[in-house]
Amino acid sequence: MCGIIGVLSDHSAAPLLVEALRRLEYRGYDSAGIATVHEGVLDRRRAVGKLGALADLLVDDPIKGKAGIGHTRWATHGAVTTPNAHPHVAGPVAVVHNGIIENFQELRKEINDRGVELQTETDTETVAQLCALYMADGMGPEEAAAATLKKLTGAFALCFLFDGEEDLLIAARQGPPLAIGYGDGEMFVGSDAVALGPLTRRIAYLESGDHAVVTRAEARIFDAEGKRVEREIRTVSLDNAIAEKGEHRHFMAKEIHDQPEVLTYALQSYTTPERDRIGGFVEELDFEGVNRIILVACGTAFYACHVARYWFEQMARIPVEIDVASEFRYREPPIDGGDMAIFVSQSGETADTFAALEYCKGRAGKIVAVVNATESSIARASDVVLPIRAGVEIGVASTKAFTCQLMVLLALAIRAGRARGALMPEREARLVSALFELPRLMAEAIATEDQIAETAKWLANARDILFLGRGLMYPLALEGALKLKEISYIHAEGYASGELKHGPIALIDETVPVIVFAPRDALFEKLVSNMQEVMARGGRVLLVTDAEGAIIAQEGTAEVLVMPTLDPVIAPIVYAAPAQLIAYHTAVMKGTDVDQPRNLAKSVTVE
Repeated sequence: MCGIIGVLSDHSAAPLLVEALRRLEYRGYDSAGIATVHEGVLDRRRAVGKLGALADLLVDDPIKGKAGIGHTRWATHGAVTTPNAHPHVAGPVAVVHNGIIENFQELRKEINDRGVELQTETDTETVAQLCALYMADGMGPEEAAAATLKKLTGAFALCFLFDGEEDLLIAARQGPPLAIGYGDGEMFVGSDAVALGPLTRRIAYLESGDHAVVTRAEARIFDAEGKRVEREIRTVSLDNAIAEKGEHRHFMAKEIHDQPEVLTYALQSYTTPERDRIGGFVEELDFEGVNRIILVACGTAFYACHVARYWFEQMARIPVEIDVASEFRYREPPIDGGDMAIFVSQSGETADTFAALEYCKGRAGKIVAVVNATESSIARASDVVLPIRAGVEIGVASTKAFTCQLMVLLALAIRAGRARGALMPEREARLVSALFELPRLMAEAIATEDQIAETAKWLANARDILFLGRGLMYPLALEGALKLKEISYIHAEGYASGELKHGPIALIDETVPVIVFAPRDALFEKLVSNMQEVMARGGRVLLVTDAEGAIIAQEGTAEVLVMPTLDPVIAPIVYAAPAQLIAYHTAVMKGTDVDQPRNLAKSVTVE
């Protein structure tokens, strides 16, 4: 969601702010703006749309100053308009905000009662106006900001800039992440390490409830009780090159093609040097006394958990529950010391997933994070962190993070099976050997891209598309449908093919393409039978299978995508590639914004 950057620099702030905001584009946004202080005077520039619009505005109407704040907005309260764009200014105060001020209506009334008429529809303006009123009452910036923070209810990350103050930023966190960056005579504030990477590698993360008074000399951090505290300064290593498109038209395309490489990196972290067993990060994870695994996530990560349930139950014989994080926390499920709770999140900052984790703390026997960002809130709150090693993922629609999540969850399931005596060493060795085939198999699957691009020409004309799978392929059908509707805006649904006769078959006619994921596994014949029911009703089928499956089942299909022959256990990982490419090329055919689809954000840091 919304991205925040603040700088106290020895150089012009505007270029630094815009460049940092570019690195936050992956979070999703619909407007952007910056504010600076120059010779004691607060000024700002804002624009609706992509950062190019803001950059053009700054060429025509430049803004000076070496202290400033910037923001990419993902609209919550108020339409996508320039007045609603951040930063918000009230008198001597400018504010940028990620999150939701839940009591903003109450605050608006309080501000109106003081004779101030608000200018926007946003919840954020109330923060700036309230702080300005406190300053009008005689408070200084630090005191006014602290008084304002005490009035706010909700989830927020905030950064304040003040007229007349060229060496002061005030940052605050209650929920969404916020970090302080330490430079050489310079200081920075940012939503995450990606934004701060080009500016500094020395970063301290604020804890929820913290606020910080930042000058070029230091950052004074205070906890929720107002006590001065220290937060660990970490040196963060970022690979800037991985955040470039290279030869690809979109980040999503690059990230799909990254998968053979990043899976190789991940494998090296979860296997022994001899490549005969699972090791690395999961080697010391103790499954003694674990009676149940609880998997919690949102969106694409939730579907990764669906796949993992099959693996854990079949390989380790552990009962598994999965739940979407936004519902889990409100169900208030019974949890005890025999439960291992696993939280899966690319960003590690998903608000609902973090809240579910907080519910499990003190209840579950062990809390495990499967994340891409090892410095994230979810990672830091967990007992064990399992990095997926996908690298920076810019495209809003998750691709390489999904397959790396699957790889790590499979490694964890194999480790659990061995630890519980449910998986013999010989079977583990065969599975590890299959894992090491993943980079090659993924590359072969991606090599079908030209055919998929041609197929997308007829898929792009559809209004509705169904995805079918069975067993391990059922969650992939759900993920394939999610990918397609995320970026192409075509209505799509995923179903377990055995459920076809229980309702969805009523949708089938010649206008509804049906995409079937069907490797030649133990459930292949049953799935082909379901597919025949579709074709008997005029449905146009795209069959995704292997060479043997194509020979058996291609008759009557509209098209067949032939995937490499593989161990069925790893099929969901490899078949993710055609699912992603189908969505990508269909979206390209429709001319949508592939990397930043409408209404979506990369990191959902509010409920």
